[in-house]
Amino acid sequence: MVVWRLNVSQGRQWWTVDHAADSAVEAEFEQARDVYHEKRYQKKHSSDQLLRILAGHGLLRNGTEGQRPEVPDQLKDDPVSSSLHKAVAYYATLQTEDGHWSGDYGGPMFLMPGFVIATYVTRTPIDSHVKTEMIRYLRNHQNEDGGFGLHIEHHSTMFGTATNYISMRLLGVEADDPQSIKARQWILGNGGAKGCASWGKFWMCVLGVYDWDGIDPITPEFWLLPYALPVHPARFWCHCRAVYLPMSHLYGLRATGEITPLVEQIRSEIYTQPYEDINWGKLRGHCCPKDVYSIRPRLQRLVWDALTMYEKIWFPGKDWLRRQALKETLLLIKAEDESTNYIDIGPVNKTIDFICQWFDDPNSEAVAKHRDRLKDYLWLAEDGMKMQGYNGSQLWDTAFSAQAILSIDRPIIEPFVKTLSRAHDYVEITQVLEDVPNKERYYRHASYGAWPFSTRHHGWPIADCTGEGLAAALMLQAGTSSWVPKKTLITEERLQAAAQMILGYQNKDGGWATYELTRAPAWVEFLNPSEVFGDIMIDYSYVECSSSALKGLGEFRQAYPNSPLRPSIDTAIARGLTYIESIQRDDGSWYGSWGVCFLYAIWFAVDAYTSMGLTLESSPSMRRACQFVLGKQRDDGSWGESYISSETKVYTQSKNGLVVSTAWALLLLSLAKWPEREPLERAARFLTDSQDENGDWPQQTIAGVFNKNCMISYSQYRNIFPIWALAQYHSYRKACQQQ
Repeated sequence: MVVWRLNVSQGRQWWTVDHAADSAVEAEFEQARDVYHEKRYQKKHSSDQLLRILAGHGLLRNGTEGQRPEVPDQLKDDPVSSSLHKAVAYYATLQTEDGHWSGDYGGPMFLMPGFVIATYVTRTPIDSHVKTEMIRYLRNHQNEDGGFGLHIEHHSTMFGTATNYISMRLLGVEADDPQSIKARQWILGNGGAKGCASWGKFWMCVLGVYDWDGIDPITPEFWLLPYALPVHPARFWCHCRAVYLPMSHLYGLRATGEITPLVEQIRSEIYTQPYEDINWGKLRGHCCPKDVYSIRPRLQRLVWDALTMYEKIWFPGKDWLRRQALKETLLLIKAEDESTNYIDIGPVNKTIDFICQWFDDPNSEAVAKHRDRLKDYLWLAEDGMKMQGYNGSQLWDTAFSAQAILSIDRPIIEPFVKTLSRAHDYVEITQVLEDVPNKERYYRHASYGAWPFSTRHHGWPIADCTGEGLAAALMLQAGTSSWVPKKTLITEERLQAAAQMILGYQNKDGGWATYELTRAPAWVEFLNPSEVFGDIMIDYSYVECSSSALKGLGEFRQAYPNSPLRPSIDTAIARGLTYIESIQRDDGSWYGSWGVCFLYAIWFAVDAYTSMGLTLESSPSMRRACQFVLGKQRDDGSWGESYISSETKVYTQSKNGLVVSTAWALLLLSLAKWPEREPLERAARFLTDSQDENGDWPQQTIAGVFNKNCMISYSQYRNIFPIWALAQYHSYRKACQQQ
């Protein structure tokens, strides 16, 4: 048996084999794996048990602080106080030495194929232990029908099945393996891999099991257009352009890896006819119906037909134009790599950028740096090794964790002052303190003073992360002033820079988007080339991002009422509140774009409202939101929202009550001070009754989402939000009793 250890350095986290681990840890790892595998069809989400096993053995902080303080006698008579103490005592053991909380940020099933194909094409060795765990992951998340979904809880799709079948084969699983046979039967039974979604076709082209003539053009010359045009790629949402930038470079090169005997075998396995007989040109735009989420307008075909004609015809200067386009795209790719320390904005462009650098110079320093940073995206749990949707969610989870714990009454959290001090240290070291060099040339927003989602080295700060990071920093420095050494305090100048960044992120509509201002008109979404994702072309304003930005500005205004930014902050807050109210649905809800789904969005909105001093009496909008939430409470006092809500944009009940859904609902109702206590009491009772004896809560269904259709894990939400909700409920209940 092999035991892994999590290494951490200023937020960077990667798993390595620990040859010195004792047999007790090994045995617990194997038991967790066996339990997951046995129930994999009933419960598809892992519980991140390997991290928790390491924490239980004191292996997240160099063997220290493995023991948890007992619940004091004076708290035992109150279930809520007792639950909070147990919860924080347990959750504190999961904090790493640098102050952040690590966790599983996996879920999408289209990420690992990019990693496997990129390493195969670039001849990058994968450690045998990593291969073993990746194969375990693929076996565990293969659906009963033999296919793979877009994410771990999704129905089988051609995109998921074809690319993950290829991954299994490249990792060493034989074609006659029973699970290979089942996957291949699904592929062939649904028309073969020729119907894979466009992103899957791209990866297959790079590997050499699909022809470049079979995909819609990804024309690199678009990067030579004037920026003033709305269709210039730099006006697209940064995640979108960061992916299609290296895609266009490889498309322009028609770059394909070595056609090895294994690649030739895969060619013969995934189509319903011989590879040599396929008419690739007829497959442009063809997609298996089970993959389609976004219906691409028929008129869009004219765009692709015109670009296909451009690719086929020759005219004087065309070769020169293509060379210039490839030069420009490679320049932008290298700038992205360097400004993010070769982490890149996300796992998809990370692996494609890596391939671009390899085709440019396989022996370059850039290729070596890319190889080193691949492990930042890998996470290990009892279901196996997965590729995460980011290099972690370190700052995001830490900012929420700090706010949740600080919401608890001081006597309960007194034993955990070191936990809060460490959290402050991580928030402090994660603030971005420099702009991207020559940012205008590389189409980047300002960075100085902002906070990222994960680590400072990642290099892409975000509006909502800056809002939550600023709020957490101010709360920690106000609430733990006697605990945090003065030398580590974040200066007023840096805090003001963060507030200035938030002001600079506000859109014309009064809301906030993610990484940048909205740069393109709404009609550009018409050009969405992806069948499986929605709303990928533009960085829209969101209720969640807007609420987090308002939270940060509100906390800064309270801490520094005489700041020279005060007039601008007052104006921004007024506009932001108006925006949030303007996008509220008639039923009182908001649609959540980054979590599941309506409950998540409503919590953000109510948090913003109450942070600004609004009440149920002064805000009819907040009252209607609370009434919507109360209308969804289940008989057992819980709430449970399915990820189907995100897909359909209609509130959909889950099969059972969920800890995270219930926590969001109880939290927002407590913040709003809903006058009828009975629904809140029942919700609190559900949370305390659901808590494990050790202070943890069970991992249930997936909680995060992006681009409407793909779910993603936030494994620490099951700890953060029950703590936060019970803390706010405890404070509200106490205030009511004192009246």
